[in-house]
Amino acid sequence: MLNSDHPEPLYIQLKKAIQAAIHNGTFQQGEKIPTETELSDRYQVSRITVRKAVEELAQEGYLTKRQGKGTFVSHPKIGRKIEHVIGFTAACKANGLTSHSRVTRKEIIVPDSDLAVALQLAEGEKAIYIQRTRYAGDSPLMLENNYYPASRFSFLMDETLEGSLYDLLRDKYGIDPNQPGETTLEIVLADEDKARLLETSIGKPLFYMKTMIYDQHGLPVHAGRQFMIGDRYQFTL
Repeated sequence: MLNSDHPEPLYIQLKKAIQAAIHNGTFQQGEKIPTETELSDRYQVSRITVRKAVEELAQEGYLTKRQGKGTFVSHPKIGRKIEHVIGFTAACKANGLTSHSRVTRKEIIVPDSDLAVALQLAEGEKAIYIQRTRYAGDSPLMLENNYYPASRFSFLMDETLEGSLYDLLRDKYGIDPNQPGETTLEIVLADEDKARLLETSIGKPLFYMKTMIYDQHGLPVHAGRQFMIGDRYQFTL
């Protein structure tokens, strides 16, 4: 029970109580917390107090609001050094998390001029576009959009691509994606399509990373256009 006679505001006391519940496992990572009404009854405070405490905890990264689904305890951030070529699977493993992928698009496309130049394509050559939703544990974390030269990577059309694509390239095809090209990183907001695929809210801040990856011979492997949920990813420069 919170103490209304205490000099500390009730919403601060409630924040600390919810944080304690997260740390001791009462509210577990990835799980939905009680509703405003339930928290109000449990701690004997107004819904306005609950709303203020929950809003601040969401801003501080302890909680995540999902439109139409409720408020959930946030997962730990995935740490990743931006200057290194490290795949999503390896980044999750380094942070103690399991990972898997769901292919949402796989098709042969006619690339625009910028993409054709980046992939060093001959005139008229096509590209393979593969989009995957990448999961850390049970939660979607990244929307991956990769473009490959079709002449060299046609075999990808026959692969399931549910695990590490980099491991597949190395172990099965002898292609080592070990050379990074130019990488840029910016913040964008999730539109309706990205919010749906990442199971988050429209307007959610996302990291948008554009990159080029080359193999051991200096040949293009893929151009990447990745979108990562901002409050669950942390880059180290």
